Amino acid sequence: MIPVTVRNVVFGQGRPKICVPIVAETEEGIFRAAEEIRSLPADLVEWRADWYENLEQPDEVVKTLRLLRGWLGEELPILFTIRTEKEGGQARLEPEVYASLNIRAAESGYADLVDVELFSGKTLVDRVVERAHGAGVKVILSSHDFSQTPPEEEMVSRLRTMQEWNADFLKLAVMPQSTRDVLALLSATVAMREKYAERPVITMSMGADGIVSRLAGEAFGSCLTFGCAGQASAPGQMGAEDLKTVLDAIHRAVK
Repeated sequence: MIPVTVRNVVFGQGRPKICVPIVAETEEGIFRAAEEIRSLPADLVEWRADWYENLEQPDEVVKTLRLLRGWLGEELPILFTIRTEKEGGQARLEPEVYASLNIRAAESGYADLVDVELFSGKTLVDRVVERAHGAGVKVILSSHDFSQTPPEEEMVSRLRTMQEWNADFLKLAVMPQSTRDVLALLSATVAMREKYAERPVITMSMGADGIVSRLAGEAFGSCLTFGCAGQASAPGQMGAEDLKTVLDAIHRAVK
């Protein structure tokens, strides 16, 4: 696996990096969240734009991205994400609108990464990846299952497909129904690291049962974990400061 550097943050080596999401409907709410994040141990900020009240107005999206970059400063990478309803988010968008918004964000000069859902289909994914890469922006291909944990072979297959489709990061989030499901997710992560991954992998088992997967990425092969500042963007997220304490302790023990 080859590490990926975004601004000055290196993903894929050392302890898992911490991504703090911004989940707010208004520009004022986004500003308040950005102010709070500046005092937290964030390595990456995710703007969950599917919560934004003006999501379907591209000019407003780009304007808010520009303001967010100013509020956060130049060091923190920004990940632009539109999470659709079918994968646990708020957005109901036609595929063309979804693709266009991601491309506008990538080409705005203010986002460093965009998240594109794997099940958007290869034609859409190829288009967004090509335009994002043309703008020097990294792409996270992602798959989320809020109802179950697929078989290990299926999870590995999804991650390998993301890699084949030229993503810079491969992301999988699933919901466990038992602790054995958590073990399956971790096993799939190890299989990717040991056999297939040429680029950084991000995996997590959601909810309370899956909390260990958010903490043990360094041991199993996940390069990024999510910690919240206020409202969590997915079940099982810890506060960013508590998360850093645990990750640092694990890093000192395993390095």
